[in-house]
Amino acid sequence: MAGGGVVSGPSGKHYEGHVTLFVALACIVAASGGLIFGYDIGISGGVTSMKSFQRKFFPRLLNAHDRNTYCRFDDQVVQIFTSSLYLAGLISTFFAMWTTSHWGRRPSMLIGGIAFLVGSVLNAAAVNLAMLVIGRIALGVGVGFGNQAVPLYLSEMAPAKLRGALNIMFQLATTIGILAANLINYGTEKVDWGWRLSLGLAAVPAGILTLGGMFLPETPNSLIERSRHDEGKHMLEKIRGTPNIGPEFDDIVEASNAAKAIQNPLGNLFKRQYRPQLTIAVLVPFFQQVTGINAIMFYAPVLFQTIGFGSDASLYSAVITGAVNVVATLVSIGTVDRWGRKILFYEGGIQMFVCQIAIAVILKFKLPLAIGSELSKGWAAVVVVLICVYVAAFAWSWGPLGWLVPSEVFPLEIRSAAQSITVGTNFLFTFVIGQAFLTMLCHFRWGIFLFFGGWVFIMTLFVFFFLPETKNVPIEEMVYVWKAHWFWKRFIGDEVYSSYPTDVEKHNNAKL
Repeated sequence: MAGGGVVSGPSGKHYEGHVTLFVALACIVAASGGLIFGYDIGISGGVTSMKSFQRKFFPRLLNAHDRNTYCRFDDQVVQIFTSSLYLAGLISTFFAMWTTSHWGRRPSMLIGGIAFLVGSVLNAAAVNLAMLVIGRIALGVGVGFGNQAVPLYLSEMAPAKLRGALNIMFQLATTIGILAANLINYGTEKVDWGWRLSLGLAAVPAGILTLGGMFLPETPNSLIERSRHDEGKHMLEKIRGTPNIGPEFDDIVEASNAAKAIQNPLGNLFKRQYRPQLTIAVLVPFFQQVTGINAIMFYAPVLFQTIGFGSDASLYSAVITGAVNVVATLVSIGTVDRWGRKILFYEGGIQMFVCQIAIAVILKFKLPLAIGSELSKGWAAVVVVLICVYVAAFAWSWGPLGWLVPSEVFPLEIRSAAQSITVGTNFLFTFVIGQAFLTMLCHFRWGIFLFFGGWVFIMTLFVFFFLPETKNVPIEEMVYVWKAHWFWKRFIGDEVYSSYPTDVEKHNNAKL
């Protein structure tokens, strides 16, 4: 397969290789783990808005005539149904950290697929709320293991020059999962048992990951990390399509030796020299959640019903936003390794901020509070367009980059531990947003969009001042990017330069 070539790292070393058909297929199969994540995000809000589902599990929602339009779905039990998955994912990701480090990336993906299969069966067969929540917890275990392993797998398999595009395959699969869920909800909404079909079809993406994972190769980094050097070297030659992999292989071995010298990777992550990576591991997934995107994706049909759309119209609008999400992610795949990460962060942040402020103003002045009140058709169309523009901005910026950037900046010795922090933080705040959004909507009303818009403004400033550009930098040489950064260089020791030219930092500063 065409692509690749020679990539020069900040140290002046050259990594040879191409995007082989072998690695492309492996990345496509691995990225299908995103289907699991996306399908769950899209499916929960749709089934929650179905009358048959509400009658079975949440009859209180059908008698909400004493509430204003913003509060009609405010129910903690409803939010537990959505958010319990992410609490389970938060806990399971730390078990996944050990599995990913000691057994490899592929076994973690297999465990994730199997757990998700179990959860989908329990949800489809649920006869009471307890069974429904237990199924969601099993789904959370699957998502926790999958989100721990898949971004690492993609970053380690991909050549540096195209690491961004191949890693974003995970996010593309996530958006496809969301769109598929929205389409299925739209088709099953009229059937009394349609919610069972919607929940049960989660077994399809889980089956893809499970079966695909059985045939995936392990990454060279993982093989070398577990002292299987010959296998790792052979795999590196295979995925790069060239026998000239000496510099990259040597760097992976060196990083592996450093990793083995660390007895407590999670504790080691808190050392001063890893302060930049720890900050990224925490703040990037936090910021990704306070954009408000998952609140919209979780509860898209519910949100559209809140602002006056009927049941059919709300599901249809959710399908539209899901389709926009997929298309915009393709934009990110085509531009992230050409334009870099930061320009997409800037553009996406500005676009999301403007859309959220505009939506807040429209809802403030055009949506009455009485239950059953609706926006006029003209203003409703404007809101749908603004939400689509907002979703597009997220889908080519904080959506894929929120997973890509953390997965590519960690050195091998802390990679599994740092990825666990990233995934755990993501799940923690996904849980918080999922559990709190409908209550926040009830109390903040139109101001909920100002709340998320304020965070978008803050995170865009953070990217401007504190996030270095990582485009085209080999993953084992990322430390030089931190050393060249105006703020983070104070945390990185000079000893990393002991074997490299003294003008490396000058070279990096010129690039950044």
